[in-house]
Amino acid sequence: MTPPTKRVTSADVAQAAGVSRATVSYVLNDRPGQSIPEATRRRIIETAERLEYRPHGTARSLASGRSDIVLLSVPDLPIGASISRFVEELATALAESGLTLVTHLASAGGRPLPDVCATVGATAVIGFTPFDTDIVRALRRAGAEVVLPSPIDDAAPMLPIGHVQARHLVDRGHRRLGYALPAHPNFEQTAAERLLGVTEICVEARLPPPMTVTLRLDEDTAADAVHQWSEAGITGICAFNDETAIAVLAGARRRNLHIPGDIAVIGADDIPVAPLTTPPLTTVRFDLHAAARRRAETLVASLSGRVMPNAATTGADARLIRRSST
Repeated sequence: MTPPTKRVTSADVAQAAGVSRATVSYVLNDRPGQSIPEATRRRIIETAERLEYRPHGTARSLASGRSDIVLLSVPDLPIGASISRFVEELATALAESGLTLVTHLASAGGRPLPDVCATVGATAVIGFTPFDTDIVRALRRAGAEVVLPSPIDDAAPMLPIGHVQARHLVDRGHRRLGYALPAHPNFEQTAAERLLGVTEICVEARLPPPMTVTLRLDEDTAADAVHQWSEAGITGICAFNDETAIAVLAGARRRNLHIPGDIAVIGADDIPVAPLTTPPLTTVRFDLHAAARRRAETLVASLSGRVMPNAATTGADARLIRRSST
């Protein structure tokens, strides 16, 4: 059995480069105020690269006073295209500031978030929604300097999504709207916010409130929901997200209803398959790139003691993507 390869240390770099460990530390940590000859500096860097030296996270934290780890708490939700894209964009934005993103999946169970924070030595923790006060205290005791969003943050509501959906259908002449709620219980708060946005537009247009039906992502449930809406004279459906909207499309086909002639459907998220449905799905898109950058900028500003207005990441950039389903 081949023994494990020994981790390369700064002492190994110092020995190979013929300098002291202190000199290696000064160069690799780019400490100011040191008069180290340029030739020596280059030799140390080249030696570290040749030996594939990687600084130890704990030692680096002790030297700098904080780690470069940002812990992202991913809620117990189905991880679809939007969440995955946001995580990728956030990791990229944080990396540009020298920070490394680590994710914690609430759905995986295991250790509580504060324990994970302490174990990885996270200097900051990010959530998709504000943490309650007790969790914030526990995270700070675990070493997190910054927790976003906190209970006092004004997280951007999902109202604009419902506004965009309903206003589009109303502008298309629909006078009775339905709302397709998701069956997953952990979507309840987000769904309620989006539904409220639809309801507000109905009130503004002096229309009846939207008729809500909860449906799972299967054709039978969707067909029953479409039947209920059709019997009630509903002609326009706002769906919680694109997956739910695609189920509505399937249910309409089962009921032999024409889209958008008999019933129009609009989703939210603009997932990659949205343009490939039959007919292509009208939806609402968010600028996840901008949202992730705002969250990263807020975190970096907080670590440096600055405060940025509006740390919210969702809702504000909702934009209609018009396709054939409406």
